[in-house]
Amino acid sequence: MTIKKTITLLITHLLAGAFGVALGIYLLPILTAPTAPTPSEVTSLSTQAQYSAEFKRDLAGSDFLHWGKGKVSISPTKITLMGKLAPGPDYKLYLSSKFVETETEFNQEKTNMVLVGNVKTFDNFVVNVPQNIDITKYNTVIVWCESFGQFITSAKYQ
Repeated sequence: MTIKKTITLLITHLLAGAFGVALGIYLLPILTAPTAPTPSEVTSLSTQAQYSAEFKRDLAGSDFLHWGKGKVSISPTKITLMGKLAPGPDYKLYLSSKFVETETEFNQEKTNMVLVGNVKTFDNFVVNVPQNIDITKYNTVIVWCESFGQFITSAKYQ
């Protein structure tokens, strides 16, 4: 085997391996996600909401791989989404007293935010609000990818 052929094989195998890892990172959260709440479940829970807002795809920090869209409803006990999120690993739901729409803004404000819980589904979600969190002290709901430090979406609700 020639050096040129060896280098070509090495490069193609490395590229195939990198592609496989990237595809796995993208698909694993989708394959392991629990069953999403049905629209009727989300609608039923959102009737108790004190606030609502919209996740929009066109935020400054969103892109074709990191986005959310749909109606977010916030009550003292639950935060729901009737919509979609781009799939990804380790999504967290935060509340902030300042609207943020980029990774930089999120990192600057993170110490002032409160972590509500994990987001495990990408078509609709329901996240329980811990009893020690007062939703009236905040005005923005944010989805953040903790593993990759990536802004997904946010919405100002008051």
